[in-house]
Amino acid sequence: MSDIIQLLPDHVANQIAAGEVVQRPASVVKELLENAIDSQATNIKLIVKDAGKALVQVIDNGIGMSQTDARLSFERHATSKITKAEDLFNLNTKGFRGEALASIAAIAHVDLKTKQETDELGTFIKIEGSALISQEKVSTPKGTSVSVKNLFYNIPARRNFLKSNSIETRHIVNEFQRVALAHPSIAFSFYHNENEIYNLLSGNLRQRIVAIFGKKTNEKLVPIQEETDVVVINGFVAKPEFAKKKRGEQFFFVNDRFIKNAYLNHAVTSAFESLLSGGYYPTYFLYLTVPSKSIDINIHPTKTEIKFDDEKTLYAILRSTVKHSLGQYNVAPVLDFERSASFDTPYNFKEKTTQTPKVQVNPDFNPFKNEPQNSMSAPFKKEPQQQWESLYTGIDVQQIEVESETVHSSLFSEEKSKSKTYQVHNKYIVSSIKSGIVYINQYLAHQRILYEEFLENITVKDAMSQQLLFPLEISFNKSDIHLIKEIKEDLESVGFLFDKIAEDIIVVKGIPVTITESQITIIIEQLLEDIKNDIPDASFSQLDVMAKSLAKSLAIKTGTKLDLKEQEEIVNKLFICKQPDLSPFGKTTFVTVSIEEIDKKFNN
Repeated sequence: MSDIIQLLPDHVANQIAAGEVVQRPASVVKELLENAIDSQATNIKLIVKDAGKALVQVIDNGIGMSQTDARLSFERHATSKITKAEDLFNLNTKGFRGEALASIAAIAHVDLKTKQETDELGTFIKIEGSALISQEKVSTPKGTSVSVKNLFYNIPARRNFLKSNSIETRHIVNEFQRVALAHPSIAFSFYHNENEIYNLLSGNLRQRIVAIFGKKTNEKLVPIQEETDVVVINGFVAKPEFAKKKRGEQFFFVNDRFIKNAYLNHAVTSAFESLLSGGYYPTYFLYLTVPSKSIDINIHPTKTEIKFDDEKTLYAILRSTVKHSLGQYNVAPVLDFERSASFDTPYNFKEKTTQTPKVQVNPDFNPFKNEPQNSMSAPFKKEPQQQWESLYTGIDVQQIEVESETVHSSLFSEEKSKSKTYQVHNKYIVSSIKSGIVYINQYLAHQRILYEEFLENITVKDAMSQQLLFPLEISFNKSDIHLIKEIKEDLESVGFLFDKIAEDIIVVKGIPVTITESQITIIIEQLLEDIKNDIPDASFSQLDVMAKSLAKSLAIKTGTKLDLKEQEEIVNKLFICKQPDLSPFGKTTFVTVSIEEIDKKFNN
């Protein structure tokens, strides 16, 4: 029998490695940005076209590479970061995988231009699908420029699995924000389809957070600072009143590397215990500095998950640090054990001394004798009781009206017995039908009603809008503002009216008649989140997502008590919908129980 095991060709091995390193365009962005940071760059520019499918380009002013290094950088297992296995546990740099550029070059067209400061000419390398097309000298500025074009051009199946441009762009923005937040001393700029999304100047951490998430963020931040032998913690948390219903603005950095850690996230959340309403999440930007040897960052290919030597100690320190800072800045109540006890003493009694009360005792007092022995027993003399009948003299008892609970012979009151509906546990509406009983989930049913109303308003007729007495100004980060501009016309067709859409704020002057002013911010934030996660490319689907999001936000919640008129209105409107049996998200809105099913319960 012939041998069947063989070594894979390099280009195939590179494509397989690319599956771990390059999952989507955002993976390329992360790798190239981290390489630029390791090159000691002070200014980094990211240029993206068609959500990274057509182009991802990173330009830096770092130290650049020699001609030999430029060529070796595309070889597998090539890195300048480690020389022996022990170096893996003492890393202070970013890109050390040694397969990033090789994997990217295996599935894309890559152009590399680089030049060191001491060289007169730089190096230009062109690679397509791991194959070297050309290498030559070229005039280029100091630093490195890497252009990745036509990602997954030779793996059509992987390209077909990419999401819509909106979703892929969101992933790129997320990666850019994480890298920019980790390095506030480096200037970053980001361009998508020739539109400037971010232009971040070099500064401190607070300035970087404000530049990314808007000017209004500055007033929300509470500084966090703690230094121990185990960990040094710096950063900010947002005040509880600015908590959001989404987890988007939660950032952990360990040794300037973004990580995800549910255990540490729980530590921060528990520090906000009793300060947040249900369903709201705190916003935080926390930077942990720990010894390199105390963590393992090689447990996940994307390096976003790391293992700590002593997580329990980190949990306790982080939780107490956040809780202390919230109390220190009068955000949360705290106990001050060093406070003088005199602060609790009323002012009028502050200078007074205590006096022992005088007690007088009559040794001859006998409570069983009818007559008092002396004057001292007088206070204990019992006055004779009046006859109780005299208290009611002159009152006609028959004229007294006594308030009592009226007992009806029927199970429900007379008013309710006339109604066709009843509400059960402020969650279900019960109504009788010819064949039995129908149970309607009020929240899901109202979602269906509102969904079809909004969809009709968007696609068929203009929705009614109510003018605000005072226009409302809402702050958003630049990527959200960019998305609002894209869906502005659709929002206006629902009933929103905008006075201004600026760089990091919007001014709302009109809202749909179905919502209140206090709901505006929550609804728009939820809408943006739903669109980022669910929107396909089709224009009608974008409107559909909008109608679903608005219906979900405005539907009558479980636990809301409805009067008879509101119950009947939901029942009547539900059964004139085009698809009354399902909510916009595919959940059952009502169930029926037949008379036969009820009879079986009693015959068992």
